[in-house]
Amino acid sequence: MKSFLPLPIFLAICCLIIGSSLITTSSTSAAASATVDAFSPATNRELARARAATAKYHDFDRADDDGYDFLQCVPGEGLEYVNWSLVDCTFDIEHPEALHYIEEGNRLRLVGVEYVVPVACTAMAPEGFTGDDDEWEFEAEGLPIWAVRAAIWLHNPEGMFAEHNPRIPPCP
Repeated sequence: MKSFLPLPIFLAICCLIIGSSLITTSSTSAAASATVDAFSPATNRELARARAATAKYHDFDRADDDGYDFLQCVPGEGLEYVNWSLVDCTFDIEHPEALHYIEEGNRLRLVGVEYVVPVACTAMAPEGFTGDDDEWEFEAEGLPIWAVRAAIWLHNPEGMFAEHNPRIPPCP
């Protein structure tokens, strides 16, 4: 039997509520996102866990301190920072291998996360979030990896797990 601690559950629910209230959509994407992002309760709980675990990275200095290093700017994804010590054969919702940021004025804004599993670990797309909604990309950005992105901090009208977000500004 599993026992749950009230504080983490409360924090996850708060993150889900806050994250949902920050979502903005254009009139052309509101109907589409309602169907694209109609996830199972299990997937919504996992997304809340991802938000709770990465909320601290809104302060970019925390990401820097935790070992996330700039890799590249990817069109439709933003500035990608990778923590190479997390790249292994494990999908861990609370420890994404990469964080995605965009520049806003003189600061970086966290917009999403990316999970990475080396191709050497599995020939098939890894088991990620519950259900079939996540879209694992094979050899993402030309690297021998499986990758899935989650737009947990900036709504993506193409869907939570879509490869690119049209709301991400072009690379500088």
